[in-house]
Amino acid sequence: MSRSRTQPMAEIEKWTEEDVHRWLMTEVKVHKTCADRFVEEEVSGDALVAFTKTDILDLGIKHGPAVKIISYLESLRDGSQRDQFPAYVENWTKEQVHQWLLQHVNVYSKYAVTLQEEAVSGDCLVCFKKQDFLDLEVKSGPAVKILSNLSKLSKDQEPTLQPIPHTSTEQEEAPNPIQPEVGVAQTVASNQAEPFNTTEVQTDKMVGKKSGKAQQQFKKASEEKKIDEPKPQNFKARKKETMVTPVLPGVPNITVVIQDTLDNLLKEDLKKFHFYLQQYKRSQFEPIRQSKLEGRDTMDTAKIMTEHYGSNGALGVTVDVLRDIGQSQLALQLKNTMGGLEQQFNSRDVVKKEANQGEKLKNLLTCGGNSLDNYDNIIIVVNKSSPEQVQHLKFLNKLKLFCVLDFDPNSNSQVGLCHSYRDSRWANLHTPLQYQGQTDSVIKSLNLYKQTSWVFCNGRHDLDSDSNKELNYRNWLRKSCSDVEQLVLFICNPEVLLHGRSLIIFLLLSPVDSEKDPICDTYKAFMKHIEEEMIIHICESQTTYEKWKELIQEKCDFDIDPQSVYELSLSEVNGTVLALRPFSKSSERLLPSSDSSFVVLKNKDEDLLTALDILCLNQCENIYEDNSPEFNDKRTKVEEEFYRGGKVKWWNFFFCDKDKQKPFIKRDKYENVKKMIRSELRDSKDMCVLLNLFHNPGCGGTTLAMHVMWDLRKEIRCAVLKDRSLPKTEVAVQVIKLMKLENEKPCPVLLLVDDSKETENLYDLCNCISQTVESYSNISVDKAQSCKVIILNCVRSHDPKKLYRRHNPSQYITASLTSEEQNEFEKKLKELRETHEKPENFYSFMIMKSNFDKKYIDDLVHNTLENFDFSSKNAKLFSFLALLNNYVAESEISRSLCEDFLEMKRAYWKEESALDRMEPFSNLLIIDRVEELGGYEGIRILHNSIASACLEEFEKSYSIKVSAITIEILHYDLFFSNGVVKKRFMDSIQQMLIARQQRKDGVVREPFSPLIDKIHSEQGRQTVQEIFVKASSRFEKSLSIPQALARYLYIKEQDFPEALKWAEKAKNIKANPYTFDTIGQIHKSNLKLNKDKGKQETPCNPEKLNKNIKIAINAITAFKKAQELANSEEEPEEEAEEEPEEEAVDESDDYPRKSYHVQGYVGVLEIALLVFEILSTLPFFDQSDPMKKTYFQKFLQKAIPITSVYKEDNERNNTYEKIIKEHERFLQNLKTEAKETFELLNSFFTYMKGRNSEFQRKIFSLFKHYVRLFYSTPEEMKKERQNNPNLNLTINIEERRLFLEKNQADTFVGILQHLDKPAEEIEKITECYAFLQQQHHQLINKKQKTKETINCILSNIVLYLLKPNSKNVKNIDSLSEQLLTTLQDVGLTYPFPDPYYLALLLFWPRTTEEDTEIATYVRAIRNSSHKYLAPLFKKRSTVAHLYLGKEKGLKRLVSKPQLNENFKEMRRETLAQLWRNGEIFKDKTIINRLQRVRGSIEQGEVFANYGKLKIPVRPALVHRVSGGLSTEKVSFYLGFAINGPLAYDIQYEN
Repeated sequence: MSRSRTQPMAEIEKWTEEDVHRWLMTEVKVHKTCADRFVEEEVSGDALVAFTKTDILDLGIKHGPAVKIISYLESLRDGSQRDQFPAYVENWTKEQVHQWLLQHVNVYSKYAVTLQEEAVSGDCLVCFKKQDFLDLEVKSGPAVKILSNLSKLSKDQEPTLQPIPHTSTEQEEAPNPIQPEVGVAQTVASNQAEPFNTTEVQTDKMVGKKSGKAQQQFKKASEEKKIDEPKPQNFKARKKETMVTPVLPGVPNITVVIQDTLDNLLKEDLKKFHFYLQQYKRSQFEPIRQSKLEGRDTMDTAKIMTEHYGSNGALGVTVDVLRDIGQSQLALQLKNTMGGLEQQFNSRDVVKKEANQGEKLKNLLTCGGNSLDNYDNIIIVVNKSSPEQVQHLKFLNKLKLFCVLDFDPNSNSQVGLCHSYRDSRWANLHTPLQYQGQTDSVIKSLNLYKQTSWVFCNGRHDLDSDSNKELNYRNWLRKSCSDVEQLVLFICNPEVLLHGRSLIIFLLLSPVDSEKDPICDTYKAFMKHIEEEMIIHICESQTTYEKWKELIQEKCDFDIDPQSVYELSLSEVNGTVLALRPFSKSSERLLPSSDSSFVVLKNKDEDLLTALDILCLNQCENIYEDNSPEFNDKRTKVEEEFYRGGKVKWWNFFFCDKDKQKPFIKRDKYENVKKMIRSELRDSKDMCVLLNLFHNPGCGGTTLAMHVMWDLRKEIRCAVLKDRSLPKTEVAVQVIKLMKLENEKPCPVLLLVDDSKETENLYDLCNCISQTVESYSNISVDKAQSCKVIILNCVRSHDPKKLYRRHNPSQYITASLTSEEQNEFEKKLKELRETHEKPENFYSFMIMKSNFDKKYIDDLVHNTLENFDFSSKNAKLFSFLALLNNYVAESEISRSLCEDFLEMKRAYWKEESALDRMEPFSNLLIIDRVEELGGYEGIRILHNSIASACLEEFEKSYSIKVSAITIEILHYDLFFSNGVVKKRFMDSIQQMLIARQQRKDGVVREPFSPLIDKIHSEQGRQTVQEIFVKASSRFEKSLSIPQALARYLYIKEQDFPEALKWAEKAKNIKANPYTFDTIGQIHKSNLKLNKDKGKQETPCNPEKLNKNIKIAINAITAFKKAQELANSEEEPEEEAEEEPEEEAVDESDDYPRKSYHVQGYVGVLEIALLVFEILSTLPFFDQSDPMKKTYFQKFLQKAIPITSVYKEDNERNNTYEKIIKEHERFLQNLKTEAKETFELLNSFFTYMKGRNSEFQRKIFSLFKHYVRLFYSTPEEMKKERQNNPNLNLTINIEERRLFLEKNQADTFVGILQHLDKPAEEIEKITECYAFLQQQHHQLINKKQKTKETINCILSNIVLYLLKPNSKNVKNIDSLSEQLLTTLQDVGLTYPFPDPYYLALLLFWPRTTEEDTEIATYVRAIRNSSHKYLAPLFKKRSTVAHLYLGKEKGLKRLVSKPQLNENFKEMRRETLAQLWRNGEIFKDKTIINRLQRVRGSIEQGEVFANYGKLKIPVRPALVHRVSGGLSTEKVSFYLGFAINGPLAYDIQYEN
């Protein structure tokens, strides 16, 4: 068989298995093991001809030989000749190929390593094609480069290849990164088990050398013992076991020695010893739990310690803790007593004795433990790296990196460290200059804490500009040094990185030869602000370390040796870190995918989803070995925290799932919530659905929601919205990315939003998500069945049941347990007694178990607060917490702030040291992890009912009122100095003072916060004003505080001048609609009060009249300015950034934030009517006298000046006249302004979506008042007709016009409103217009004539729909003719959309028409409506009042009230929801009634198509139109809105 000879296919198929084996050995020349695999798998010739490369790889054969075999097989099948290469190439070993790739082709080292691992020798390489490289994840660029270089090799001159010892042999022989660590650890474990073994020193030396002996010994031992590489979890368990050593022979009983030492402590000191012992973390053992130590004497304590740590370990821990509590003398005595064992107790190294640098590195990173979780944030300072080093720095991916200060300008090149990191994790690329500015602004703009910041500190060569070039030291010192120092100052700010929870690592990957190196200056900058112990040093070689140590010793006089690692290779450093918990294997987090499959959530993807806390289906798994000591300790700790009052964690559900006999308690609404979610997933046609779960504070609402999520995590992708500060568009994009991760077919998402009271904002988020699904994923509505997002909104409320009734779909739970739930709590208490010593001290759990029994809570608080001394700092701090936790949900005070307040030194910074100082109240306190601002710990009271009971106890037993506590908080400068964490506390204080709750009706909010209400009711104005004035000085940039004080002064105290002063102050801080509205409201209240007083003073004082008119002018000016600002504001996608204090703003009287739509108009109306009332009390405008009433009306209608009004000639009347004349222009414009405003508001509430019934009722009430003032009663009209018989026709015309105006039927919108009113009213209106039409020949005013004609046509249409048989209805032809004439008169530029709306109704084409002018009228209505209703359109979408039906003539018009007739039995809220989401159009009665119109979508625009005629229409729901500008055939129902036709229920035909 010559390899050049072609074998016919039939001949090959006859080969036996032996023939195939022979061919592989003699022709292809592969290794015998490869050929043997074909025989083992029974591959004969007829099978061989069908083989592909994948089939060969499936046999376990590496990529190199597989490519070679398939290449030879293809030559055999088709007779083609293989490419010819120099003979020496085919003789290269895989190591020589590796060398050639690195030294001559210059490819990325990881590619060369991959080819070597896949056994690509020279004879394999010459068979490679581009696809073969791509299959090995070599990018296209390097693949083409390799093939090009291969083809250019000279036949005569072989390239020189240099050996690469550390990659060619060591890598091949060395185990994976975790293995060297295991070898070291085994040595360590055996040494620690025999502390006095003389081989210890020898072992240390062997491991420390770089000769590779340790690795060789490990390999040899592994071969001899025939053992597999141990898993990290098992290794940890074994390591833990070996640490517990028995008592050494000849040594006195360790337990007795420890007991004797502890007997010297006072009772308080022993208690302190217990507290520090339970926080001890300088051991790889978990700390001893509090419940084990509680109430123990010295003997028990000594016994517990020796059992937990082992004899020798317990001695070292005792020495450490004695030092921590200031008992240095006792610690020294204990060391002397032990004599010969002194070496083992050297300072902190008792339990974590350094056997080698591997142990040292672990201890530095874990504080002597075995997990990287000890530090919240790590800062890396790194200098230049080489491509060979980068492959050994994967451990950086595992660290919680806050930022990296990189002095390598090539770090983001193809082979650089930054580029490598960004392959698997996300980092934002920054410069030091970007860290300058306000701390919180920098944090927000750079996305700090959420994503790693990679800071290029000396140039960046992947960018071309001169400003990014690397600088020499002299220029760097002059141009960049100060920026880097500012960066270091920012990092070292305790408000940015908490000391004790942050670590700085100097990673020296290249030598630092002199102090004239930027990294030296950076180290000195750090040393100015932090302790040396916060910095550790990892050096790539001992030589680099020695020089670095010498520089630091010389410049900083500090020995860095205890903080340094320098004898490990980077490969060993990498393996050591990767072996630490959490283990790499458990980092593969899984998400559910389509068809019951799962996908991996990559770290980089999770880094990018900053708004979401993603719940994976294998959450918490593979971190602890089941039922190991660590597992049980973690379980006990998690349960204790939660049942005491901590926030529920996923761990709580995980541990309960592990023990099916002890399940998590399910509240009675658990199944309801679960069914509600599944029902919406199954049945809803909406892409995004909002579900609400209303609950009393502290009754387990959030826990219930998370419990449901936990149990659904395998069916649906689950996430918690953790960052509500992001724009809703960004949140929407992240939700859609989660939906589509690793899968083309989108997966449904369940998003939990905890305590979002702004339900309207979540409806906006729903719409935004729906739109983003279309634009981002390019999925059409009909194809997106699995494209669902369910938002589960958890809302705290004092009346959840009422909110439940108002929102659908929703569920609620209250602070009341059913009998079944109470039984479950009893059962859980018994379970807790089995694993916890005093579960009765889990007060949050016990409160729920007692069914929120107030007596239980009061007794608990009374006993704890016995002898409460408000003058002590810990008592004050506790009272601050009680006040805050009672009035502000989810509030806390950061532990660092508490420690500062208690004047605690940070030298012995421990996890809960502040709680120790808070005795005897600490049993009611808990430390919570707050994830904002990078994560910090905050102290709060266990349960809000305890906080409330504490405030009651303060007042009842110690006469301490909430006002005193509030004033005390505002007194301390500490709380109001600059600081990011302090800002959250300041926001809580501000919220406590100004946040107002909704009234029980759920529509309007209370005027003041509950705290201010309470202080006012108990102590009155002086105290309230004192608090607000002090708060205003603390929150100088906040407009909310002066605004709240202004509101208080005018509402409660009616002190209008003082109120105006504070309102003006708020406006000067920031002029917006709300600040101007407050000024208007003050004037309005003042005017109302004056008017009411004026009724009692007859006649009215002229001076007061003048004053009242001036007040009215000021009020209207303020309201107009407020409305002008609201109208001119662009409606942003998200709220704009404001000053930090602005976030808690609670701006106006009864209007929620960002919703100031038409309130300024309403204010103007109220003032106008107040002015009319005040004028009507004047003697010559007396409403009881018909003549005087007529003068009043004529004057305000501008018919006569004030001088023409008849009045008695006296001084008072003359003064009145003078005052009115002075303000005549203002007064005479008021009625016209009021009329226009009524019309505008009528349009707003009729044409726009989202009507506010409360506002509508208010405006209707104002209009009734307006009618009483300006319209004559029927009796008055009759009397006038009798008095003027010659003017009967004129009176008849006027009477009908007044009738129309009185019934708001003189406007187009007013007539349209009669679709929902009795037919009798519109019939009379139609009669009036018919009469007026007959008199049009007398009418000179052409505008009025046109308006009345348009209104007449509409009144006929409305009358026909309500009473088709009415004798007053004109036929469609007559109406059409009348409209055509009008359209000819007005053209296409009429200022109002009314005639064009009628054109749509009457001229909309039938199915056969093509030549109508309808598209022209659509353009005209869009233009005119935009001009007329521009301010209103900014805020809302329009709605259709009439729809296109299946009938002919006027019957084809169907009104919305007619459609609603089919749903009389349905609740209004439910019906409104059906209209809102478009589900109404799925109902059969609607389908039978309305005409489905065929159309198309082109370039994102919707058209109704009639033959060749295309009429533009707007989609009623924007998200029903898919993105991607795809041209599609569609059909839809047609509605007629004031700004043009709307398409409802758009369906794609394909």
